[in-house]
Amino acid sequence: QVQLVESGGGLVQPGGSLRLSCTASGFTFVNYAMSWWRQAPGKERELLATITTAGGVTHSADSMKGRFSISRDNAKTTVYLQMNSLKAEDTAVYFCKAEPGVWWEEGDYWGQGTQVTVSS
Repeated sequence: QVQLVESGGGLVQPGGSLRLSCTASGFTFVNYAMSWWRQAPGKERELLATITTAGGVTHSADSMKGRFSISRDNAKTTVYLQMNSLKAEDTAVYFCKAEPGVWWEEGDYWGQGTQVTVSS
């Protein structure tokens, strides 16, 4: 059974940091590109960053590049999102996603999300 379980969310003050984790099971983690997304109330889900099977990283926006950092630990089948200098507008539900990074895999998988609230 495929599972992506996010953790690490919570309430943080503006300017603070959080590290989100997404632990995968039920599929061959090393064969999948992993990404982090978020969805704020009333807004569409947006892509934050992607890390490929080879560890290559892309960020969806320059505003993320300086504050958010994605990484993966294949031995732990876990992808991380380090978030620094958090702002109120970063408040959202954060999701991880797995997409095939090799031709012989198929199917995208989503986690259930973890709430991040940035507030004083």
